[in-house]
Amino acid sequence: MSQPLGDEIYDALLGDLISLRIPPGERLSVDALARHFGVSQTPIRAALIRLESEGLVQQKFNSGFSAAPLPEGSHFRDVYAFRRMIEPELAALAAEKATAEDIAALEALCAEMSRIAAESRPDNFGSFAERDNAFHARIARIAGNQVAAEALARLYIHSNLFRLRYHATITTSAVSEHMDLLEALRNKDAAAARETMARHLGHSKDRVEPFFIES
Repeated sequence: MSQPLGDEIYDALLGDLISLRIPPGERLSVDALARHFGVSQTPIRAALIRLESEGLVQQKFNSGFSAAPLPEGSHFRDVYAFRRMIEPELAALAAEKATAEDIAALEALCAEMSRIAAESRPDNFGSFAERDNAFHARIARIAGNQVAAEALARLYIHSNLFRLRYHATITTSAVSEHMDLLEALRNKDAAAARETMARHLGHSKDRVEPFFIES
């Protein structure tokens, strides 16, 4: 079954933003995008508003939409420090609470990420980031702490990280670490889930820190 038109446009723009084919700061003309995609302005505006809610697009009064700037290095370091305070404990809670349905959903996300990483195509940048985000978000929801889940969602973690640096080595390493975490959740091993999540976040920070933009 084909995707709804708005979702197709969202996916296309997401891929362009994450791969930096649309660079930070570039103006996004609704009219020009409508002509490019051969659609009305309505699905274009819907996609841009959705991307704005995810921190990838900005809208300013009287100047329209533009691609959001990349956060500075200090922001990324603060994000990782916060994540390492929160996500290992969420993973431990999720290990205790995960149902067979939860595990199946995480397995499906891992399989999709593995497929996308193996293809290593620029057009798939957005798709990988979406699945990566969904994997971490699902663990937070399984843990059952809605406040923590919402706080993590507002950080726009994955999309901005992949804008900062997208490379096949990063995706394949992330998939391997996700599989380790999935195994701990499957085994209902809270201690292993906590340790594996902390290690994953440390490795993730090490992979992208050389590309942080300093203030």
